[in-house]
Amino acid sequence: MTRIEEPLENPMVERLFRYLNTSTCNFLAVDTVRDVLDNNGFRELREEDYWDIKPGDRCYVTKNGSAIFAFVAGMKPVSETGVRVISAHTDSPCFKIKPNCEIYGDGGVVSLNVEKYGGGILYTWFDRPLSISGRVMLAGTDPMHPVEFHIDLAEPIATIPHLAIHFNRAVNEGNPLSVQKDMKPVVGYYSPEEIEEFRAKGGVIRSIIADELRDMYDGLPEDFDGNDIIDYELCLYPLEEAELVGANLEYFQSARIDDLSMAFAGLEALVAECDSDCEATRILALFDNEETGSGTKQGAASPVLRHLVERLALAQTQNPQAAYMALARSFMISADDAHGWHPNYNEKYDPTNHPVLGGGPVVKINANCKYMTDAKGAAVFHTLCEEAGVQMQYFVNHADVAGGSTLGNISSSQLDIEGVDVGCAIWAMHSARETAAVSDHLDMIKVFRQFLK
Repeated sequence: MTRIEEPLENPMVERLFRYLNTSTCNFLAVDTVRDVLDNNGFRELREEDYWDIKPGDRCYVTKNGSAIFAFVAGMKPVSETGVRVISAHTDSPCFKIKPNCEIYGDGGVVSLNVEKYGGGILYTWFDRPLSISGRVMLAGTDPMHPVEFHIDLAEPIATIPHLAIHFNRAVNEGNPLSVQKDMKPVVGYYSPEEIEEFRAKGGVIRSIIADELRDMYDGLPEDFDGNDIIDYELCLYPLEEAELVGANLEYFQSARIDDLSMAFAGLEALVAECDSDCEATRILALFDNEETGSGTKQGAASPVLRHLVERLALAQTQNPQAAYMALARSFMISADDAHGWHPNYNEKYDPTNHPVLGGGPVVKINANCKYMTDAKGAAVFHTLCEEAGVQMQYFVNHADVAGGSTLGNISSSQLDIEGVDVGCAIWAMHSARETAAVSDHLDMIKVFRQFLK
C-alpha cells in the first residue's frame, strides 16, 4: 500500500493537534488562542477601557474568559468597507462537576456528581481515561473581584466504568442512560482516614485542585488548601490526544473537533493574513455556549459582537450611523462543523446533498432558516472556494429529519449582517471522539484566507 505524505509534516496539522490537545475546555481554548495572538503582535483590550484604534492595529478582547474576539483594523473606516467576520465557538459537550461533588460508596470508593453540558453521545464516554480542566476562583481584594485561575490536571484522574454485560444482557439492543445514575465518574478508593482528611480540606476534588494550583502558580501560601477555593467551573474531558487514522492517514480523530477545528482554522487564517494590508476590518469571533443555545453574555445571542462593531465604528468616526453603515457592508462566515455522510447509515441523509469527508468545505442550508445561509451567502462562499482552488459541498437535512441550528442564525438576532453557515464534514458529532478529514481542514483554511485578503 502506498501511503500519502505524512500529514503531520504539515505544520498546520501539527499546530491543530497541539491546539486540540491543550484546549481541553472553553477557558483553555481561549488561553491557547490568546497565546497565538500575543505571539503575533496582537494587543489585548479591555471592555472597561477607552479604545483608541488605528488602521492596521491588531487587537483582541475576551469575554468571561471563555470567548475571544480578535481583529485587524482595516486601512479604511468600517463605515466605508464593513467588517469580514469568521465566527466559531469554544465549547464542546462534556460533563461539568457539580458543587459538593463527592459521592462516597462502599469500601471507600469516591465518585463524582456531574451534570451533562450540551448534547453529547453519552455511551462514548464509558471506560476512558478522563481528566479535569476549567477555572477556579479565589478571593480577591474585594468581593466584586475574585481572582481567576485556569487549570488542567492532564492526568487520568477518573473513569466512568460501564456495567458488565452479564448484568444487562440486552445492552446491545438499546441502553437508555441516566446521567445522574449511570454517568458518575469514579475517582478512586480511599481509607476512612484519608476521606476525613479530604473532607477537612474541602473535599477530594478541591484538595486535588488545590495541590495542582500550588504547583502551577507562585505566591500561594503554603497552607493553601481546598477550603480556600471559593468556587469553580470544572469539566471532565477524554485524555486521549488527537491522532491520525485511516489506511492513508487521511483522517484525524480527537475530542472537541466540533467546533475547535473551525476556531483554529479561523485563527490560522487571521494570523496568516494579518501582515497584509486590507481596506476592511477582519474579525475572528469565538463565542462560548453554542452547545447550550448561545443565550449567555459570551454567546452568539448576546450583543457582544455588535458592541465590538459599534466601538470600532466610534473609534474611527463620530458619525452616529457609522455602525449601521458598517453592518450593511459586512459579511459573516459562521463556521461550525457539518454532518458527514456515514457509509453505515445512508438512509439518514439527504439523497443528493450529503457531504463526504475529504470532499471539501460544506455550505449548510435549511429551508426553515435554522442556518443563516441564503442564495447570496452561498454564492459568496462558492466564489471564495473557486478563487482558493477548493472544491465545496452542500449539506441539507433529510426532509423527514429535524436539524439543529448554529451561530449564524442566532447571531442574526443581534447583527443585521449577511452571511453563510459552513463547516467541515465530520463523523460522530458530539461523541467523546470525533473524526474529520485532514484535507478538508487545510482547504477550509485556504478559503478563510481568501475571505480575509
